[in-house]
Amino acid sequence: MDGVRPDYFDRAKLYAMERMIRDGAKAEKLIPVFPTSTFPNHVTLATGAPVAVHGIVGNSFRDEKMGRFHYSNKAEWIEAEPIWIAAERQGVSSATYFWVGSETNWNGVRPSYRKAPFNGRISEREKVRQIGDWLDYSEELRPQLIMSWWHGADKTGHEYGPEHSQIAEQMIEQDIEVMRLLKLIDDKKLWDDLTLFIVSDHGMAAANDFIDVIGPLEEKGITANLIPSGGMGFINLRKKDELGAAAAILDALPHIKVMPNTRPDRMGDIVVVTDPPFTLSQAPFMDRLMSKLTFGVRGTHGYAVDVPEMAGIFLAVGRGVPKTKNLGEVRALDVAATVAAFLGIDPPKHSEGKPILLPAPGK
Repeated sequence: MDGVRPDYFDRAKLYAMERMIRDGAKAEKLIPVFPTSTFPNHVTLATGAPVAVHGIVGNSFRDEKMGRFHYSNKAEWIEAEPIWIAAERQGVSSATYFWVGSETNWNGVRPSYRKAPFNGRISEREKVRQIGDWLDYSEELRPQLIMSWWHGADKTGHEYGPEHSQIAEQMIEQDIEVMRLLKLIDDKKLWDDLTLFIVSDHGMAAANDFIDVIGPLEEKGITANLIPSGGMGFINLRKKDELGAAAAILDALPHIKVMPNTRPDRMGDIVVVTDPPFTLSQAPFMDRLMSKLTFGVRGTHGYAVDVPEMAGIFLAVGRGVPKTKNLGEVRALDVAATVAAFLGIDPPKHSEGKPILLPAPGK
């Protein structure tokens, strides 16, 4: 569920998710990886690898050899093994419905079943219907791992901000489809054989102002451009020997921090992050004007992982999950290893995580 924060559970009566919490396990929060954006975290959830290892450093970036990446679902960009590939490699069939990086083969291997290309207009009701169809396959053909991207509250949070009443409405809509999924599992009597996880990739913070990080560099004669992504951005310099001077200028700006650059081949020359309610911009005046005229972005993410609003969710229910267990804080890095443990397989090859939960004995 894209862009869902832990406190969204308190915004409305969510019958299905409350059932999952009552009958299963819930984390207080899920700690994402930086950048706290959709594509880096979806790939970390699937690989158990940090951004520097799997290589999807943002929703948009430029690779020195491959060129521009912009919301691409091609597996060739991912440098760490996803869980659906690890499963297939170990004889466990998988199915993906719009998970980042699942639309093409990874090193020549594909999930047994997949839905592609991505279409954000497809409803969760249609996804539940397809999941039900997959679960109806014969034992020999049925996928043992099913992964699906849901809208969550991301678009709503961007458009209205995380404190708006529309968040509650959107969560109710999502909960209705979760209820549909739970009833499907009930009717098929699959709980002795099935574990359901619901996670989110990141949270959302209120954002109502813009910071210019290119202007201060140009004032000092340094030419640069910015690839912004909410609360963070990648800066590319025309002259690489100006990196030290540029970093010092940026680090001295209010509300700006220069972050470690763990992938200079994809993160540009300098990685910068701000804090809420600011976002990064090359044209802050125009962005402020357009925001007022169009009632534009009122929420965003991409900030450091220790910003409380960036936390996500983790729920588990079904086979092997102890009831009413509070898991405390969990990490996005540990989700793939957890799924692998419940499948009875080794985690993906590049996974650095540890299982959040282990199946109960005899399960």
